[in-house]
Amino acid sequence: MGAVKWVECPRDAWQGFSRFIPTEEKVAFLEKLLAAGFRHLDLTSFVSPRWVPQMADAEEVLAALPPPQGRTYLAIVANEKGLERALATQNLTHVGYPFSLSETFQRRNTNRSLEESWPLVAEMVRATRGRLGLVVYLSMAFGNPYGDPWDAERVLEAIARLREVGVGEIALADTYGLAEPERIFAVLQKAVERFGPEGLGAHLHARPEGVLAKVEAVLEAGVLWLEGALAGVGGCPFAGDELVGNLPTERVLPFLEARGLRTGVDLETLPGLAGEAARLRALYG
Repeated sequence: MGAVKWVECPRDAWQGFSRFIPTEEKVAFLEKLLAAGFRHLDLTSFVSPRWVPQMADAEEVLAALPPPQGRTYLAIVANEKGLERALATQNLTHVGYPFSLSETFQRRNTNRSLEESWPLVAEMVRATRGRLGLVVYLSMAFGNPYGDPWDAERVLEAIARLREVGVGEIALADTYGLAEPERIFAVLQKAVERFGPEGLGAHLHARPEGVLAKVEAVLEAGVLWLEGALAGVGGCPFAGDELVGNLPTERVLPFLEARGLRTGVDLETLPGLAGEAARLRALYG
């Protein structure tokens, strides 16, 4: 039986909620995930509370969790200040930086251009070396709705440049959830052929009826790092389709296990955890 890396993303699920989830409720939910066997968590972000008030308690959440002990605790950072906070925080193991192939989206998401982002990536590589893992999320990797230039070769060029500056982990993101499985497969297959599967992942958003076909496309391309969130909560707030969400963990993990791919998560806990995720959305979303 092979293994697959599943990253559970409560941060992505919660960041757009309209009401603040009390810190103790966040911690209680994260502890349930750890107890169920989840080993890779994208759990908070170090960004300005003015932009994402839900994540104002990043340091408190991390301090309240048990030590990682081989697990991954990742937080998103978008600038130098966020990186500085991350480096000073206990229990954190990884930082993630959102790097878009779309100039328009990069400016909207990080308030800087693509060319202005490259020096920051290089600084993150330097600052995290020997201290934290670094993941770059290559958003709009399967196209964009703005009319900005896109083709598969641009994706490969971006991966190559990231590898050159020392980024070992890169997740290609279908930010709007609009890419068809055929395009997802084609892009990921080209990336695997050129760079190998090691350190390549897929962070996809989808409508409910499109979830498993997209997962199948990722696996067929040879990628074994996937991300999602219980109950499919979250996704891109700019997508304009409330049915487009994260890949629902409770559907994807049994699908993976049925294909002989081990996740390490207790599948029997998933319905209850998905119900808890939906409850938090009902209360605070």
